[in-house]
Amino acid sequence: MSIKTVFMGSPEFALPTLRALAQQHQVVGVITQPDRASGRGRELKAPPVKTLALELNIPVLQPEKLREPEAMAQLREWNPDLIVVAAFGQILKKDVLDLPKYGCINVHASLLPRWRGAAPINAAILAGDEEIGVTIMQMDVGLDTGPMLAKRSMRLTADLTTGSALQALSKLGADLLIETLPEYFAGKIIPQPQPEVGMTYAPMLKKEDGKLDFTHDVNELERRVRALNPWPGTFMDFDGAILKVHHAHVEAGNASAGQRLVVQDQPAVGARGGILILDEVQPAGKKPMSGKSFLAGARNWNS
Repeated sequence: MSIKTVFMGSPEFALPTLRALAQQHQVVGVITQPDRASGRGRELKAPPVKTLALELNIPVLQPEKLREPEAMAQLREWNPDLIVVAAFGQILKKDVLDLPKYGCINVHASLLPRWRGAAPINAAILAGDEEIGVTIMQMDVGLDTGPMLAKRSMRLTADLTTGSALQALSKLGADLLIETLPEYFAGKIIPQPQPEVGMTYAPMLKKEDGKLDFTHDVNELERRVRALNPWPGTFMDFDGAILKVHHAHVEAGNASAGQRLVVQDQPAVGARGGILILDEVQPAGKKPMSGKSFLAGARNWNS
């Protein structure tokens, strides 16, 4: 049963869902974010979903806001039976939600109602959750508040960053969506309202969230390094310059908060409850490097 579908999404997370959907159903259009200036040259860069849609020969629309008259006119012309959303970045209004026969379905990267909002995986890692997952849900006018169709979970292991977790969940979500849709179309799934018990919210991150405060617990700092990798990334001050911290781990030990040390031939910093070993760092204006390589050129690290 091939259903006429419009897909809405933007980042890498959405790619497996779009690819799987295009293999199973008739995707008549893709709506994604506009190209944005990126990098030092500030050149316009297309969102990953646009690149894939063009490879698949699917028409692409890139409105700043979905409510723009031209965007709404095109959406009505496509006349989809279903709209599938994965990390689109805009809240859908009622006129969009009511347009398709089968409604609007969202692939959300959390086990709802835990971690509604813009940054669910970051929030789960920061909180020290033991599992993460995806929820297939019917969309309503709220923020990730609609009834649920299916869930699937996975362990949140101590080596996962937000980047690697999202990569795993993107495939999990695509598979779950394709498995769920036939029974949904057949009316065999009863959407389950989200309980308010256990509801948490994951706000959008800002660059300043990446500053490491070594008066905090060392385990929280290690989780922050993983939770904010790849964006916005974590950093610390190193003699007036920014030192980015890409990977780190915890070791037992006593040192004052913010004290710079050398442990196991690697740079380390004291924090509450232990020592944070900096496995991979990036000095200002340089490429990422191992902690050991960084120390070779940072003679004043523990001075």
